[in-house]
Amino acid sequence: MPTITSENGEPRGSGWSTLPTMQLSVAICDRARMARDARFDGRFFIAVLSTGVYCRPICPSPHARRANVRYFRSADEAVTAGFRACLRCRPEAAPGTPRWNGTASTVSRALRLIEEGALRDRGLSDLSRRLGVGARQLHRLFSIHLGASPTAVAKTWRLSFARRLLRETDLPMANIALEAGFRTVRRFNDAIRSGYGRTPSQLRRLPDADTDALAAAGDAYVARLAYRAAYDWVSLLEFLAARAIPGVEEVVAGAYRRTISYEGRHGVLEVRHDRRSRALEVRVRIADLASLLPILARVRGMFDLDADTTAIERHLSHQPLMGGLVRRYPGLRVPGAWDAFEMSVRAVLGESMTGGAGAALCALARRFGERLSIPNAGGLSFVFPSAEALAKARLAELGSDRARSVRSLAKIALAGADEESLQDVPGVAESTAQYVAIRAFRQPDAFPSEDPVLLRAAGLEDPPTAASLIALAQRWRPWRAYAALFLWRQEAGRRPSGRGFGRVAAKVSSGPAAP
Repeated sequence: MPTITSENGEPRGSGWSTLPTMQLSVAICDRARMARDARFDGRFFIAVLSTGVYCRPICPSPHARRANVRYFRSADEAVTAGFRACLRCRPEAAPGTPRWNGTASTVSRALRLIEEGALRDRGLSDLSRRLGVGARQLHRLFSIHLGASPTAVAKTWRLSFARRLLRETDLPMANIALEAGFRTVRRFNDAIRSGYGRTPSQLRRLPDADTDALAAAGDAYVARLAYRAAYDWVSLLEFLAARAIPGVEEVVAGAYRRTISYEGRHGVLEVRHDRRSRALEVRVRIADLASLLPILARVRGMFDLDADTTAIERHLSHQPLMGGLVRRYPGLRVPGAWDAFEMSVRAVLGESMTGGAGAALCALARRFGERLSIPNAGGLSFVFPSAEALAKARLAELGSDRARSVRSLAKIALAGADEESLQDVPGVAESTAQYVAIRAFRQPDAFPSEDPVLLRAAGLEDPPTAASLIALAQRWRPWRAYAALFLWRQEAGRRPSGRGFGRVAAKVSSGPAAP
């Protein structure tokens, strides 16, 4: 659990050992409480002396006076101290608690049952009874965790399953309709025509390449993940585009696309911005329906959807250097990462390999990554190498130091180490470790104080030092990661074109040629 230190407590140590635990001081908790920042939900709990109630940082109740507030690292500590749970925010159901895990487990069980045909013969009410919840509650849980209704998820599954039966069997149409969960052949025909633009007979006669292309459009599970305005999608997309590994990632027509692997199953992820509904449209192509929940949870972190930019910018706008930047770049988000191991490898190679990280990562993916098993994926063809593959790979072309660092990262991942047990990795500088903390571990207060561009952008004495930058950044807490993004964005804006945010940040965040 987080450590709540004294005022202005500063994390100690270096490298990976500082990444896992977000060091919390009373001042940081105060600011997160006033902002109701969802990233701190479950990391600490607020007890109010005047009411005897303890809450989550996101509680909608009016803020208590600071003199009446105490902070605890866990709900159990608050209960032991004699406080009772708030009835509005339900702190016993915060992320990481048994109740929160229980709701996610309910959705996971529902997905597995849908995949096994639970909605084939019976409706949503029967599925709800099997799960021990009401139909409205199940619909609400799907909206919270997936951003899609059970009916929408089941419809995509039925279409995909029906298409496979059409292509892979000689079953009569009536049998396929029944097996895929359609109550009548007419509904089956209408659904196939609506989803694929073909009748079932036409779909069955299509060549394999054509039906694969239709599957790419019709078999994707679509979720809409809402965010709190504002959202600078253009800057985030540019940031990701500058680091895209050819064959693994691409930015095409305003969308971010990449290959993924979850529990050994390949998939394709596509994310677009829907400005009108203030949401990201996420399309996931993967064979295992039960993987949908953890995949979308990663997407929320990767695209920083839980940040309240209004609260963050309100705080930073009153701090040194930040006021003008906040007004100039509203809605700036911290770009996350799909996978912590992948992000760590990318950061290490970007730090160590001057001018060649992009080519090296592309070569690494092609040589040691698996070829994507999903057809018609556009420019995507490889899955980033797994920890198993890189742990035993011959990496002589990287040089001995870089190869040793990559193998160390792979061994840590294979050991099942959680964030709190990661040890120092040889060859990983402090600034790189903090960069990984920002992108892979979603640490809003991580800060690469040794970054040369941040040192220059802060306008400190000549020569600037990390110590002086840390002292300046104390007033930016607990959102120093956002302050770093604003400063990197400012440096990009000083270029003649006013663009290039991704490339500037790539150079400054993890060395001369970050991924």
